[in-house]
Amino acid sequence: MHGDYQVFLGLDVGKDGHHAVALNREGKRLHDAALVNTEAKLRQVFDKLARHGRVLVVVDQPASIGALPVAVARACGHQVAYLPGLAMRRIADLHPGAAKTDARDAYVIADAARSLPHTLRRVDVGDDALAELEVLVGFDDDLAGEATRLANRIRGLLTQIHPALERVLGPKVQHKAVLELLSRCGGPAGLRKAGRRKLAAIAGKNAPRMGERLVEQIMTALDEQTVTVPGTTAAETILPRLADSLRDVLQQRDQVAAEVERMLDAHPLASVLTSMPGIGVRTAARILLEVGDGTAFATPGHLAAYAGLAPVTRRSGSSIRGEHPPRGGNKQLKRAFFLAAFAALTDPINRAYYDRKRAEGKRHNAALICLARRRCDVLFAMLRHKTPYQPRPTAPVAA
Repeated sequence: MHGDYQVFLGLDVGKDGHHAVALNREGKRLHDAALVNTEAKLRQVFDKLARHGRVLVVVDQPASIGALPVAVARACGHQVAYLPGLAMRRIADLHPGAAKTDARDAYVIADAARSLPHTLRRVDVGDDALAELEVLVGFDDDLAGEATRLANRIRGLLTQIHPALERVLGPKVQHKAVLELLSRCGGPAGLRKAGRRKLAAIAGKNAPRMGERLVEQIMTALDEQTVTVPGTTAAETILPRLADSLRDVLQQRDQVAAEVERMLDAHPLASVLTSMPGIGVRTAARILLEVGDGTAFATPGHLAAYAGLAPVTRRSGSSIRGEHPPRGGNKQLKRAFFLAAFAALTDPINRAYYDRKRAEGKRHNAALICLARRRCDVLFAMLRHKTPYQPRPTAPVAA
């Protein structure tokens, strides 16, 4: 964030109120006081500081509790940026004192904006669709976590009372047929009591292709254990409730995915992102929220470093030499790139690159990281030129 600013306003945002510290170009304090989180008070401070020149407003949290200051600052015509938490903690170590107060944090933010502008990140301006999309994607992330928790709980109970049955149902626990069987029949005792014909009717309705095979595997697993483990009776009553809860959560995820897809269709970059193999609706939404149009990054290497995909070099004298995977970066963006690379293994071009890295001796995850790094360069070019994915031909084209 570089520009001809005369005032650097740091806001340590909070739920009920903020603390504001404003510095001029020489580091002199122009304002240092608590600030109530209301539009009127925010406008009053912004208008007061605007008399000294162009104002840069910097927050430590651009969303949730920092959304109102960002919106008011934009409405007043001021540029807005934010200082990431990790960078703020490291910069705070450069200032004397070990106290942790709102006033000190606000001063650190303002001084970083004044003296270290390269540490700031831009807050995307004026895209209401992205703000709406962020709310939906955040809710979908919460639902995904709840679905994982419920699935693990079901698998844990099955492992406790009937390990053989868990080996059959566990990997498919989120399938509609498995959830319907657990919901209507319960655990191993309920499944055995229902009988083969009823299980086949339930499974065949929800899984026409694998219904018979699934029922056969269930009956085989039930025959492998004759003893009843303590706690089985309680598990028989809990498993249907867990299955119903998991089914409801998955249905909510499907509804949210449909809403996200409708919102993505209205964004000009959605078709560019989804044209790349391995990038679906949820992954495209996450990349769009974290990267935007890509103009905030000068080169593909900057984008890869921000996503935590660029290797970090370690050298010290002649004893320490090499590179290692980075521990920092945007975790959500890195996960999106990693999952997209894994999903893209069905594409011949991506699979060939992955196989080449495995042939070099890299493990599965390392090869996927290499593939994600390579795809990051392609994605950067797609966003920069706003062009869909164009696969490189596998065979040379005749002149």
